[in-house]
Amino acid sequence: MSSERKAIIEIQDLSKIYDLGAIQVAALRGVSVNILENDYVAIMGPSGSGKSTLMNLIGCLDTPSSGEYYLAGERVAHLTDRQLADIRNRRIGFVFQTFNLLPRASALQNVELPLVYAGESPSERRRRAKEALEAVGLGDRMKHRPNEMSGGQRQRVAIARALVTNPSIILADEPTGNLDSKTGDEIMQLFERIYDNGNTIILVTHEEDIARHARRIVRLRDGVIESDQVVPRAA
Repeated sequence: MSSERKAIIEIQDLSKIYDLGAIQVAALRGVSVNILENDYVAIMGPSGSGKSTLMNLIGCLDTPSSGEYYLAGERVAHLTDRQLADIRNRRIGFVFQTFNLLPRASALQNVELPLVYAGESPSERRRRAKEALEAVGLGDRMKHRPNEMSGGQRQRVAIARALVTNPSIILADEPTGNLDSKTGDEIMQLFERIYDNGNTIILVTHEEDIARHARRIVRLRDGVIESDQVVPRAA
């Protein structure tokens, strides 16, 4: 079955140089990697290795200095700003360490937000947001604001918001970084269910135990790929 899966992300010799006035910093130096449909990849590396830069390029939040990036066979460099915004809203779901929720909005309103940008009707937004919250086990917390919820519940709201547009790719940047270990394990079990449903998951983490939930670990150091290995599964 795995041989039938297509590469949803194709990265060829990608470099990113930040111009800081008198000096230039090479965050990525010729990275090449393919990620298949329904892959579950952890990107690891020490601080300054380039993992967040790579995540931002994959998420179309930044543009490379050189190299090529193909998303579902489409050359990203040829896309307009409007097309890139549409990809970020419809095809990629983002989950951040700091949750990035609107503090004055309810869980339901936070999850509806991507559908507002997508131009969905209020009734359709509400229906899909409720479904997404129920899918992450928060059907009884829809009217609660972020400050009325635990860290784990807030991250579940963020995951529901990432899922509400039915994206094929979930990008998660240190999704358990602000959670205790028990809550972090619960969130990783939720990612496992998302993966089982057919999504491609790309996870940035510095924690080995979190990375082992993935099926593959790509390690970066000094802007290059140090290793790319399949995670052995327990018998």
